[in-house]
This record gives sequence, C-alpha cells and structure tokens, in this order.
Amino acid sequence: MLEFPGGVYAITPEIADTERLLAQVEAALAGGVAAVQYRDKSGDVARRHEQASELVALCRKFGAPLIVNDDLRLADLADADGVHLGRDDGSLREARIILGKNKFIGASCYQSLELAQAAQAAGADYVAFGSFFPSPTKPAAPRASLDLLREAAPHIHVPLVAIGGITLANAPQLLDAGADCLAVLSALFDAPDIRAAAHDLNQLFEVESEQ
Repeated sequence: MLEFPGGVYAITPEIADTERLLAQVEAALAGGVAAVQYRDKSGDVARRHEQASELVALCRKFGAPLIVNDDLRLADLADADGVHLGRDDGSLREARIILGKNKFIGASCYQSLELAQAAQAAGADYVAFGSFFPSPTKPAAPRASLDLLREAAPHIHVPLVAIGGITLANAPQLLDAGADCLAVLSALFDAPDIRAAAHDLNQLFEVESEQ
C-alpha cells in the first residue's frame, strides 16, 4: 500500500489563468510542499482538464503527488495521483476500483472520528479533519477540536490531515496534537512570497521530526 507523504499539503486556489496557477504551484513545490490538491469548483470542464493535466506533469517533476478534489472522473482522465472525496462525492470503494491500488484516495471526515474509521475501513490512504480555525475559504465551516486529532491517533493508522484556517502561527498546535499533514490554501497562495511561505511551513515539520 502506498503511503501518503506527511508535510505541507497545498490546496490550489481557483484561478482561470492556467499559466498563473502553474507558476504559483511551482513556487509552492520549490518551497517544499509534499503534495498538491487541485480544487476547482467551476463548471469549465475543458479548463479543469487542462489545468489538472498540466499540474500532474508539474508535480511529477518535483516528485509530489497531485490529488484531484471531488472529481473521480477528472482524476482518472488526467492520470492524477489520486482523488479526495467529501461525504457526498461518491464511494471510496468505487474510487479504488477505478483508480487502482497505486493511487491515493483521501476522505474528508469533518469533525467525526466515526467517519474516519469508516473511511479507513473502506481503504482511504489518508483522512482529513477540519475546519480547525476560521478559514477565508469556508468561513462558516463547523470547527473541529484539537482533541479530535488526539482521539484519532489510537484508532486511525493512515495519515491525519488537518485543514481549515491553518497559518504559520497556529500550525504547531496541530502538529503537537498529532496531525501528519497540514492542508493549506490561503496562508500559502495569498502570501507575498509563496515559495518562502511554503518553506517556512515546511520547516515546522523539520523541527517536529527533531524533537
């Protein structure tokens, strides 16, 4: 079974300009992010296919997996390294059948340890909890507590991804509570220097591994 990499998990902003998107993601990769999730909720099928395919090629140059958010068909068509599914985005088992055993399947588990246990049993390669902090992307999202990460540790044996309003200042709390990956959008792609922001977030994992 593949193991999803721990570290900074970059969630892409929705940008119509493909060249601009690629430049931003390349800066994040150069700063050391471990994985990238392509998230685009627009109905522009052609743009989404083009961007996902280009991002797959870019991420492979850096040895980082490219995961497609929500869209199993796009993940398959673009030969992405996996798919991330929310509660209403389809079956994890179906995703495994379609993508095969050498692709990553992630699951949003919100504030629920039970959902995480079910996702793990269904073959998820990682589970994501959140939102831990107020997020500019989803300001009304319900909050997950740090205790959830601590409670999950004895039961969940795949990487724990924390998401929601994560910044350089609050990220250490999540790592201390047991998060293996930090899924970050605004603190990375809204930063004046994306590469430096990625580097600084990545350094938190270096410090954690030395303790």
